[in-house]
Amino acid sequence: MPKDSPPASEDPLSRPPAIRLREALWFWLKLGFISFGGPAGQISIMHQELVERRRWISERRFLHALNYCMLLPGPEAQQLATYIGWLLHRTWGGVMAGALFVLPSLFILIALSWVYIAFGEMPLVAGFFYGIKPAVTAIVLQAAHRIGSRTLSNPWLWAIAGAAFIAIFAFNLPFPLIVLGAALLGYAGGRLAPDKFSVAGHGAARQSYGPALIDDDTPPPEHARFSGRRLAWLLVLGAVLWALPMGLLTLVFGWQGTLTQMGWFFTKAALLTFGGAYAVLPYVYQGAVTHYSWLTPAQMIDGLALGETTPGPLIMVVAFVGFIGAYVSQALGSDRVFLAGAVAATLVTWFTFLPSFLFILAGGPLVEATHNELKFTAPLTGITAAVVGVILNLACFFGYHVFWPQGFSGHLDWPSALIAMAAAVALLKFKRGVIQVLLACALAGLAVHLLR
Repeated sequence: MPKDSPPASEDPLSRPPAIRLREALWFWLKLGFISFGGPAGQISIMHQELVERRRWISERRFLHALNYCMLLPGPEAQQLATYIGWLLHRTWGGVMAGALFVLPSLFILIALSWVYIAFGEMPLVAGFFYGIKPAVTAIVLQAAHRIGSRTLSNPWLWAIAGAAFIAIFAFNLPFPLIVLGAALLGYAGGRLAPDKFSVAGHGAARQSYGPALIDDDTPPPEHARFSGRRLAWLLVLGAVLWALPMGLLTLVFGWQGTLTQMGWFFTKAALLTFGGAYAVLPYVYQGAVTHYSWLTPAQMIDGLALGETTPGPLIMVVAFVGFIGAYVSQALGSDRVFLAGAVAATLVTWFTFLPSFLFILAGGPLVEATHNELKFTAPLTGITAAVVGVILNLACFFGYHVFWPQGFSGHLDWPSALIAMAAAVALLKFKRGVIQVLLACALAGLAVHLLR
């Protein structure tokens, strides 16, 4: 039987049987370990498994959920997994699906972060990262190109993207202020030229793969119907789940403590970052590198490389930031640096993803009230256009630190520039995968490092 064929017990012309919670648990755990490729790759895997192969949900309902997740700040692929898990098995199903999407990546990144900080100066490890840094520059440039080609459909949106680039590159304006300005421009543009700011989300379903457990005409289950009492309960629970660890951190370490400030900073990052992981990175850079000095620019680039090579949401790079920041600052004392890093990585993951769970569990019933295709609002269209300029600035930032490691007064690192050019050609022209490009560049970097 081909690997991607439906299970033999399922008749392609009949509706699949109800899914037991244990069966769903093993699927979400497997997804957490195989979800490489960034949001696009992860959403593609879920579509293939849940819509095409298992038929747990119809394509129209899948895209309807995805359109809602695209409207939210935070990682849309993880939010989509949470949404479908919630739809299938109530609140605990959503929590299970969303958590298992993240946990494998957290444990892997804690281990890789420790190897990086403890053994990063070894020639073998240093050589690999020498090649990975220029590859990451090309990857971020590809992200700007990919989002821009899909978003910048007219001069109005190009102008917003250009203004955002100038605002952060030339004036170093805070990312939240750029988001606010773009939203206001989008709102005004939507009133003055609505056709220029009407950008649809993922399109309507194009194909049916047979009857699905949650099909186009399947009414929302009881738990997916709106309840004011349930909404209030979720909001109170969310506030408690945020306030308890934040209050404990403040009590133990003080408001200015490293772990406390990490919790506060990544809460803001979770609420302010529309546009996916690459939109989060400039904000994380401004805070973690420039403001708090938790890590250096070179370490930030290396962290993104590790995030690209592990399963799970790319925004899990925040676990690397937390680990390195707490490890280097010895947040729990000089004799417990690994524990400090592991605790920080876990805490920043908690504060980053908690809002995502609340958005889905609280907003899901409102989304299920209608199965019409959701549309991006004009303000969100403006924000998405601004994100392109912000990501381009991030590519420039990475390029500067990689190609001129001693600043413009120093020499251009030609091997790094050549590796970056090769990576960009492989990604943009030949459409090679990110993992392939990273591995090839790591080997090239090792060769250059050993020959010097």
